[in-house]
Amino acid sequence: MSHTLLSSPLQGFTDYKFRNAFNHFFGGIDTFYSPYIRLNGKMVIKNSYQRDILLENNTTLEVIPQIITNDVEEFLFVSKYVRELGYKELNWNLGCPYPMVTKRGMGSGLIADPEKINNILHKIHNESDILVSMKMRMGYDTPEEILDVLPILDNYPLKNIAIHARIGKQLYKGGTNLEAFQKCLDNSKHKMYYNGDITSVAAFKKLEERFTTIDHWMIGRGLIADPFLPSMIKDNTTEYPKNRYDIFNEFHDRIYKEYDAALSGPTPIKMKMLGFWEYFSKSFANPQKTYKKIKKAQSAKNYIIAVNEIFKEAKNN
Repeated sequence: MSHTLLSSPLQGFTDYKFRNAFNHFFGGIDTFYSPYIRLNGKMVIKNSYQRDILLENNTTLEVIPQIITNDVEEFLFVSKYVRELGYKELNWNLGCPYPMVTKRGMGSGLIADPEKINNILHKIHNESDILVSMKMRMGYDTPEEILDVLPILDNYPLKNIAIHARIGKQLYKGGTNLEAFQKCLDNSKHKMYYNGDITSVAAFKKLEERFTTIDHWMIGRGLIADPFLPSMIKDNTTEYPKNRYDIFNEFHDRIYKEYDAALSGPTPIKMKMLGFWEYFSKSFANPQKTYKKIKKAQSAKNYIIAVNEIFKEAKNN
């Protein structure tokens, strides 16, 4: 079976600068989802969201925009906006686990309200020609929550449902619940995508053996921690290229340069790259030591020195 690999959107990480650089240096991802558009009650799309999905910023990528909302008017507004840009599909985020989102009844916090989900989908499918797909967790408090929603979703011509096999209140802690994911497969007529803890070729193979009907796989944090992972899955290999750290180094330098040019002042770029290194460090022999070295670098000059040292050591080992 051939597999389609998708980049799960991660707020603050997988914007167009990252996506383009990733695609250039590593490849392996068939479709990227943009981090969600959030309106907060104002019918205005922030400049950063606009830039992220502009077609000229995504010329070599297949990108699907995403929305997070529990308001049908916001949904209609964004669907009209993305249609005018030329997009045919809008992904609805019912997966975000963070309390600042879920406490407002959005993301995975909306899964416990099947009636509201039904009302929104009903109006969207009556008043817009946008193709809707879903990104979900299995619930916020319990994995049974989604089982009340799936029969409702069956009433709509959704493109697919991508399920992260955790509940919202777990955030990213604890293991995935594969039994609960199987129940979702057994209780829906829709095409399902799997998401959650694809962090190595071995982990992928185990999931592939368990869920033989799944041919679309979403990779989130694993893709940032090991950018070679998607292409290695596609090539069915556990061998890294010999110049692994040269490629990684070039990729790092490109995104650093682009974010540095876009962000104002030393603090934003430091925080941005620190976020990335929380994941990047997992690709090095001693992740804790690597991350600590980046954390200690208080100036741009010291950051560059630390990065050069990390890559030099990795290339020599």
